[in-house]
Amino acid sequence: MLRRALGLVVLTAVGTWTVNTVRALARVSPELRSPRLPLSFAWVPMRVVPVLRSRMRQDVPLPEGVSAERRRVTSAAGRSVDVLVYDDGRDRSPTGALLWIHGGGHLVGDPDMDHALCGRFVLEAGVRVVSVDYRLAPEDPFPADLDDCHAALSWLQENAAELGVDPARIGVGGASAGGGLAAATVHRAHDAGRPVAFQLLEYPMLDDRTGPSPDGRGRFVWNARMNRRAWAAYLGDADSDVLAEAAPARRRDLSGLPPTWIGVGEQDLFLDEDREHARRLRAAGVPCTLHVEPGMYHGADANAQDAPSMRAFRGLMVEACAAFLGREHTPAR
Repeated sequence: MLRRALGLVVLTAVGTWTVNTVRALARVSPELRSPRLPLSFAWVPMRVVPVLRSRMRQDVPLPEGVSAERRRVTSAAGRSVDVLVYDDGRDRSPTGALLWIHGGGHLVGDPDMDHALCGRFVLEAGVRVVSVDYRLAPEDPFPADLDDCHAALSWLQENAAELGVDPARIGVGGASAGGGLAAATVHRAHDAGRPVAFQLLEYPMLDDRTGPSPDGRGRFVWNARMNRRAWAAYLGDADSDVLAEAAPARRRDLSGLPPTWIGVGEQDLFLDEDREHARRLRAAGVPCTLHVEPGMYHGADANAQDAPSMRAFRGLMVEACAAFLGREHTPAR
């Protein structure tokens, strides 16, 4: 009797999950749908994450005409941080520059995964790009990655002349957890009296309080369970007093921050927190553009780079970067 009851519970749960998944999939743009979408890392043990990192690394080619030089910078605390400096070899100094911070939930990822996007910034927006190889949780929880990103930004600001960069046209951008780190890096730079000109936040991970969406949004790639586990691994034993630095949505005063572009998908778990951040920036007098992409789930532009809507979505980021940091914008063919 008990076995039969348990079987019924399991079947009901599986059936409910299947129905909800099908419904969620129907809300995704057709060109972004994939049989792999329902798969999730939400149930993978955290101890396995370091092993997954090496297997998730991809041999991503650089775009034609773009080079990436690995440089090593030293933080104020004396720690070495690796960065990739992207360039196309054209002599157009001085130009603007973008410090780019990759995503991965604070747990995985590396600069190489964003070769294609960084190449577009270089070729189309006409800027230098510096991408930082920061430390990852859970081995190195907050504030390790923020310290690394801030060290990279400080190096970029201090070595602008050598890099052919106009120090007045330096911005910070990132995707997902990298978007949250970009916002946190901008906050720290602002508080230190070394502000930047622009921030580019691609579906940024800003708020540790975000939970499941009542309408089933955020079911694919990055869901509420994975989000909760990632924040727990990232924050570790951090005192509540530091939450406003670790989770940018908790920062009370957003006044004086640079012009901001935020882009997020209509089916992204982070939609509400990103909308709220845009609202608060505007209320604080910060120019902010918010773009919500119809039918887009979290990270779809990386999973379906060749989809016309995703090329256009990334094109909006390139245009925003060009408008604030570049001298000229060459549209993609």
